[in-house]
Amino acid sequence: MPRPCGIGRPRNKPDSLTGDKAYSSRVNRALLRRRQIRTTIPEPRDQQANRKRRGRSGGRPPTFDADHYKRRNQVERGFHRRKQFRAVATRYDCEDQNVPLRAVV
Repeated sequence: MPRPCGIGRPRNKPDSLTGDKAYSSRVNRALLRRRQIRTTIPEPRDQQANRKRRGRSGGRPPTFDADHYKRRNQVERGFHRRKQFRAVATRYDCEDQNVPLRAVV
């Protein structure tokens, strides 16, 4: 979403967030819900089992858009591709230990 014209702080709240199962905690979901950020986080099997075990008091399952989650893979591959060039950017591949490392600008 483009930033509206005018004075003030820039917008820094995302429209939606996609994460893997490690970020599916109750605390994370509550924080995102309070900030009105839509989430696409799959629910782990143990959380599903605990929710179903509690019956009606377990609540509804969180919403999950499988098509939106599939696009997460594209972002992950982009990050991994850029990580392959880390040696070039930080000069870890220098063989001579007496040469000081310098940052590539």
